[in-house]
Order: sequence, then structure tokens, then C-alpha cells
Amino acid sequence: MEVFKLRKKVFADQLNWEVPVNGDLEIDAYDAENASYFVWCSDDGKTLYGCVRLMTTAGPTLLHDVFGRTHEFSDDLKQHDVWEGTRMCVDEDAISRDFPDMDPGRAFSLLLLGLCEVGLFHGINRLVSNFEPCMSRVYRRAGLKYDMHGKADGYGKRPVCCASFAVNETVLEEMRAKLGVDLPLYRAPATAIRLVSPDNSGAPMRNAA
Repeated sequence: MEVFKLRKKVFADQLNWEVPVNGDLEIDAYDAENASYFVWCSDDGKTLYGCVRLMTTAGPTLLHDVFGRTHEFSDDLKQHDVWEGTRMCVDEDAISRDFPDMDPGRAFSLLLLGLCEVGLFHGINRLVSNFEPCMSRVYRRAGLKYDMHGKADGYGKRPVCCASFAVNETVLEEMRAKLGVDLPLYRAPATAIRLVSPDNSGAPMRNAA
């Protein structure tokens, strides 16, 4: 539930997005579509610092259902091994308290690095997202080279972009070098299996952590 509380805090309270809110939680229909969640938390699991929702683009996604115009409804982005990342956010208050030398940009960059590690571990070959233009600075700061698929107006005050990046060892090493990180950030659950089956026929589990 902490993931949905953080999303409500960030997207509803701070950014004033028009998102569905139920009490102190932000949950939408895609959270019931076999979504997986990558979470950044303290070693004891009691404090949540950031999170991302992950879904295969072969099924229902915001990418196609809502933001299709940002990539001209491309079928190339409908693949079992291409996954959408949405609702990416960090708890700036918790990070400021526990990591006083870390600014929000660094926190987002580390979350992106961890996301690349998640993709490698689980057999995801490409990650795609929609974002406002200002977020491109975060990608560059993380040393992440992305492919821009397009952008469109009409979703809010600013255009919405669509971009994706390949998930491979080269990308991971470039990000680690840019961020000065030597050790893996992602700790896979002991029971974890690949999110994408080896033959790319589907996604057998949804419990990335």
C-alpha cells in the first residue's frame, strides 16, 4: 500500500494530476492488469524511497490506450519483451531525511539505473515511457541514451513525449560509469523468475520488487 500512498502524495497532492484517488491511495485500472512494481526501499523494508509500475506493452497500457498519439500508435511498441514504465516517482522528503547529500535528480537517476538492472534480470529488452519534456534532463544525467518516438499536445499544459531505451549490458555499464555506481542496485526476490519467458511468448509472473 505504501506504493499507492506515495503515488497519491506525488501525482495528486504535489503535481495536481487528474488521477483516481481513493482515500490516501492513488490506484487506477492498470493496477489490476497484472502489473509489476519495482520499489526502492530501506534495508528493513519500512521506508519507501521510490517506485515504478511495469507492464508489458503486449497488453493494455497507458502507452497505447491513452498516449497512443505520442508514438502514432506504433505496433513496434506492442511486444512481450517491450515493457512500459509508468507512475515513476520518488519520495523527496524521505530521501532528504535519509540521504541528505542526494538531490531529487540523483534519486531519479538511480531509480532509472535500477530499472535497467530489473530489465536485464527479467528478460525485458526495451523499456518505454511517456513523460514531459523537462524529464529529458533526468535521462541525460543518468547517462541514458533513448530513442524518441514522438510527442503530442492535448494531454495537459505541456506536450507529452514518448521514448524508449534498450536494455543490455552496454547500456548498464554506460549508466554505471556516468553515475559512479559500481555495485548492483537491484536485489531480486529469492523466488523471482523472469518476467518475460525465454521464448518471448508471455510474462509468467508479476512480482518484481
